[in-house]
Amino acid sequence: MSYDDTIAPPSFQDFIRDNGGDPRYIDEAAARFVMESHAEAMQRAIEPAERERRDMTASEARTFEFHRNALRMFSAAFDAGKFGAISRKIGESRRQLGLEDSSATHRRNATGWSVGNEERTYAKGDQRSSWVKDMVAVNIRGDYNGEASQRLQRNRQEVETRALTTTDGAGGDFVPPAWLVDQFIALARSRRVTADLVQNMALPTGTDSINVPKLVSGTAVAEQASQNTGVQQTDAVTSAVQATVATLAGGQTVAVQLIEQSPINMDEILLQDLVKDLASKTNLFVLNNVTAGRLGLLQVAGTNTVTFTSASPTVAALYPKIADAASRVTTSVYDSPDAIVMHPRRWYWLLAAVDSGSRPLIVPSGQGPYNAVGQQNPGAPGFGQVGEIGGIPVFTDPGISTAFGAGTNEDKIIVLKRDVHVLYEGALNAEAFRAPKADQLSVFLRVYRYVAQATRYPAGVSIVTGTGLATPSF
Repeated sequence: MSYDDTIAPPSFQDFIRDNGGDPRYIDEAAARFVMESHAEAMQRAIEPAERERRDMTASEARTFEFHRNALRMFSAAFDAGKFGAISRKIGESRRQLGLEDSSATHRRNATGWSVGNEERTYAKGDQRSSWVKDMVAVNIRGDYNGEASQRLQRNRQEVETRALTTTDGAGGDFVPPAWLVDQFIALARSRRVTADLVQNMALPTGTDSINVPKLVSGTAVAEQASQNTGVQQTDAVTSAVQATVATLAGGQTVAVQLIEQSPINMDEILLQDLVKDLASKTNLFVLNNVTAGRLGLLQVAGTNTVTFTSASPTVAALYPKIADAASRVTTSVYDSPDAIVMHPRRWYWLLAAVDSGSRPLIVPSGQGPYNAVGQQNPGAPGFGQVGEIGGIPVFTDPGISTAFGAGTNEDKIIVLKRDVHVLYEGALNAEAFRAPKADQLSVFLRVYRYVAQATRYPAGVSIVTGTGLATPSF
């Protein structure tokens, strides 16, 4: 393999010269130079995000992934001493790194298309070309020498540079466009709506339980009967609220081949999914945990229960029950509730309700509601804060079960003062272990976190429950 001094930049020429200039070492020197260039390109891609303390943009992430995959490929070949195997990629990588003459937009070599800095052959949303249409043109209409065939060949070359495995004569032309691999569909997970609503505190280290002192009954003050007579004296009674520590954990055994050979980072994808499920399970822990010493909001003794019984429930019948629940919180803890939490199906049932003139009872706040039951926040998502009822913010949480009641078809509505319940959380631990599974070429991915919770004032929580909250009809 030879290099054109008019194309190679001075730094490349110097690198070759510094390595002896001997033709026998040209491939090795070129490989080292390209690997170092890929490493530098990775650093340049990530520097803006690090400097601005933000996540990488989609474009920056794609650039980083490209150079990381290329670096892995060259490193593996270099370590194995296969300089001939990587020499075919040197020219292409030089053009990707901007080391080639910019006027050489498209060039061919013995293996087909070489890819420069131009955009991909097939891009998501690009109406100018279609991978499926080109596949039909080549494999059904037999257009083996036309533009469709050329685009498929070029796409295959693009995907190969991303370390995908393709084999000529064994389906290589059927490799999907790179964006199809990048745009994988993550599993939908419910979020930790209620867990983020309650008071969050760091879990102290070195303990398996937390005891918070509490006044059960307090001192007292009264009018003095007359001068020089005794004043009111009442002794306080104390107790403690205990929160025992639990461990929320999950893991996944993954083949080393899947991690090392996949065109996308499967270890990152699986760890992210484990973290998302940890968040979802933390939310369920706060809502409905049944273990003594760490009971969830719906299981704590001493909360206010408001029963809504109806075979044909209406919003007009439910509204006073929510007001009753709020009243009981204020009466008990002498402070107003600041959150109403309900299942999304209950909120959308409220939105669907109309008056005798077919006007919605809950209307968008931006339209200046008059005499409305509640308000809907414009542009609110299907979870988190979605509106207000009686001036109290409403949050929807799909973590609330819909299997309560004798018919296992009821949900519940929680009206609470948010700081009456405390969630303690330790640090999130995400780890990967190879040694225990070394005999089977597997890696064990694990996430875990220590958690505890306690309800400081159970009466600061009201639960609306009953047959009126059975599966709604729309």
